Amino acid sequence: MKLNIGSKITLGYIFILVCFGIFLLVVTNRVASLQHETDFVSEHDIEVHDLANSVEKSLLDMETGQRGFAITGDVSYLDPYNKASEAWETNYSKLYSLLADNPAQQENLTDIRQNINKWIEIAGKPIIDLKKAGRDDEVMQFFKTDPGKSEMDSIRSKFNSFLSTEKALTNERVQNLSDSNNKLITTIYILWAIVAVLSVLVAVTISRNIVTIIKDVTRTIREMAAGGSLDQRIQVRTNDEIADLGRTTNDLLEVVQKQGELKDEVAAMSTLLQNESSLKSLSEQFVNRLATVLGVPYIALYAAQHDELVLTASYAGDFQQTGQRIIAFGDGLAGQCAKDQQMITLNQIPGDYIRISSGLGNTVPSFLVLTPFIYEGKLLAVIEIAALNKLDAHQMEMLKQLVDAASGTMHSVINRMEIQRLYMEAQTLNEELQTQSEELQVQTEELQVQSEELQMQTDELQSLNDKLEIQKDQAENAAVELEKYAEQLKTSSNYKSEFLANMSHELRTPLNSMLILSQILAENRSGNLTDEESNYASVINSSGTDLLHLINDILDLSKVEAGKIQLEISPVNLSEIPESMNRYFGKMAEAKSLQFRLEVAPNVPEVFYSDELRLHQIIRNLLSNAFKFTERGEVTLSIYKLDSIKTSGFSIPGQTLAFAVRDTGIGISEDQQSMIFEAFKQADGATARKFGGTGLGLSISQQFSKLLGGELTVESVPGIGSTFTLYLPCETEHLDVSPMILMQNEAAVGASPGSASQAAWLGSSTYKPEDTGGKHSIVEEEPLFLEETDLFEGKKVLVVDDDIRNVYALANALERYNMHVLTAQNGYECLDILQQEPDISIILMDIMMPEMDGYQTMKNIRQTLELSELPILALTAKAMKEDRDKCLAAGASDYLSKPLNINEVISRMKVWMTKSQME
Repeated sequence: MKLNIGSKITLGYIFILVCFGIFLLVVTNRVASLQHETDFVSEHDIEVHDLANSVEKSLLDMETGQRGFAITGDVSYLDPYNKASEAWETNYSKLYSLLADNPAQQENLTDIRQNINKWIEIAGKPIIDLKKAGRDDEVMQFFKTDPGKSEMDSIRSKFNSFLSTEKALTNERVQNLSDSNNKLITTIYILWAIVAVLSVLVAVTISRNIVTIIKDVTRTIREMAAGGSLDQRIQVRTNDEIADLGRTTNDLLEVVQKQGELKDEVAAMSTLLQNESSLKSLSEQFVNRLATVLGVPYIALYAAQHDELVLTASYAGDFQQTGQRIIAFGDGLAGQCAKDQQMITLNQIPGDYIRISSGLGNTVPSFLVLTPFIYEGKLLAVIEIAALNKLDAHQMEMLKQLVDAASGTMHSVINRMEIQRLYMEAQTLNEELQTQSEELQVQTEELQVQSEELQMQTDELQSLNDKLEIQKDQAENAAVELEKYAEQLKTSSNYKSEFLANMSHELRTPLNSMLILSQILAENRSGNLTDEESNYASVINSSGTDLLHLINDILDLSKVEAGKIQLEISPVNLSEIPESMNRYFGKMAEAKSLQFRLEVAPNVPEVFYSDELRLHQIIRNLLSNAFKFTERGEVTLSIYKLDSIKTSGFSIPGQTLAFAVRDTGIGISEDQQSMIFEAFKQADGATARKFGGTGLGLSISQQFSKLLGGELTVESVPGIGSTFTLYLPCETEHLDVSPMILMQNEAAVGASPGSASQAAWLGSSTYKPEDTGGKHSIVEEEPLFLEETDLFEGKKVLVVDDDIRNVYALANALERYNMHVLTAQNGYECLDILQQEPDISIILMDIMMPEMDGYQTMKNIRQTLELSELPILALTAKAMKEDRDKCLAAGASDYLSKPLNINEVISRMKVWMTKSQME
């Protein structure tokens, strides 16, 4: 069992504490005994004396009372007698019980009791009775003989004897206490001496175990410091920290001895190599000495020369069979050691690696080590050692020290050889420099001539600089003129935008009534028109729709060029795009017998943030072109996600969404692929071209894609087909959502299930004045709520418009739903009608009107008439974003741009009227 010094000291202290505990226990026991005896003397003996004196006093009181009463006849003398008669019995009983440990004294008390009772019987009581009876003569006669006197004398004598005995006992007990106290003091001294002796013995024993080995360690270290022998070792006899100190000192001696041997070997190696003048002889001396020191059977040393290792010396090596004389850096273990400049060890060597042979046979080594020669960070050589057994730590350290020592000597030898080589080259160069010096003299004269020519050229350059300064001033003046021209262009662009907006209003106003009326005629619900006349109306509606698309395209192009396009970033549900596109182009694909495929990759997120209107517009334009230029085969819309995209023209470093539209159409030649993105340009631009169109769609789509932070690219082969790909950043973090979209969604929630889905569809695709996608005619769409007339039955709708054509068209369309239509041509008439007709359900409000326009009228309705809940649909032929915001700020519930789609008007009315009824 190993006990450390702390444990030994602790045990010593515990032993001393135990001795002190025994000492205290004995002393405490003796003190308790003395205390008991003292208490007995102080309490028992004193009480015995007090009780004995009390009994004796009671007898005296009885005798005094008896005599006083007998002499005087005064009854008051009987009080002491009576009290004493009772008290002596009580005190006697207590005294008798206290003497339970002394039967002899109890017998004495018994005799005294008998004498007291006899005195009371023959003297005390008879005298009192005679006196009470008035027999004074008998009383006098009694005292003459007084038989009680002898009894009382006997009682006093016995009491004196009793008290003398108790005093003797008390003195004896006091003497015993004194003797016990002396014994206790003697015992304390003896026990204290025993504890002190044991404590000293324990301390001496523990300290001897500690000090002995410490002295040995001190002596050994002193001898080590004095340079004495390191062979002596400390004898360890204990198993504690001191033993660890001894063993550690022995280990230190072992290490110091090995370090001494290591230093000796290094010194011997340095002495051996210091006189070598060539790298080869130094290498041979080193490997021979190293083999002897380490006791290894195989060594090879490779010198580093121009990123290669060249075999310079070996010990017991046979390189004709297995070795390599030249090894490139990084080739094999030796080359890798040179490249990394780190030691490499290998414990398990294959049997065919190398064989160590002698005259008696050969064997395979089991350990391999390679270490580089490095001096000041420069590789000088690599040595490879094969051993039959693994080198221990001491041998590895010796190898490292010897290699480090040899590296300095090797560096010196290499430097001397290099200096010798350079000296020889310097001699040769000196001769060559002599020749070149003469040539330089000639060249110096030639340079003098060239210097004069350069001076002339410097003068010419100064003149040229003066001319350039004049041209710089002219360029600055031209820049000022260009800035003025840019301001003029900006003003011209503003005029152009305002002109296009006004032209849009003027064109949309008549176009509105034309589309509504032509749609009503094309539907021919009354059956008054022939099929041919209905077709005429469809052609008119289709032509008007194409004209509307052209107007929208021109407006978009104008706003893009003017930089006034504003994006409305909102969440885009990617899972709804295929369904929406199928709704737009499914019938077209069936009509042209084309296969329409929709593909969404699994890694595509469900929602990302972008401008949903512009995204739908770009995709619909690409699909419209694909169907237009494809006669057979298929059209495919693919949506997938990329980690990033980079081409020669653009790059998106983060996650990217790709919307690819592929077709099997006519294709586009390579020289025309850049031209198709220019405004009013088409691949087939001849007057007799087969396919129609304005050539604005792809130009607008390209501009929109750049506004969204992406790019639109094309890949096409004539006769095979085309692929248009829209790349957009995959933004999945939260951005602000358009207020208009939020309003529409809230309205859709308040409507019935059918109207809610329609309102949501309108909010995500068609309810945008800039929407130019989809080339379907309005008459091809089915009326959404033609049969659902319960909501509109008998409802009053107020149409406010100064153009009678629009009023007529809207009135005819709304009356088909059994609505009561009221009309007003300006804001004043509108306010008058509202005051007269308080049960109006909804207002269709034109904006551009004389006297009081739609903005002011809506403000008056909300503020003056306080009709805050009445739905108002603003109708305007202007299609700018600021116009829509202005309408909503003035009090409009919703916004529709002219020309109107009657189905869209009805669906929007149903949303707001349903919401109004629910509230």
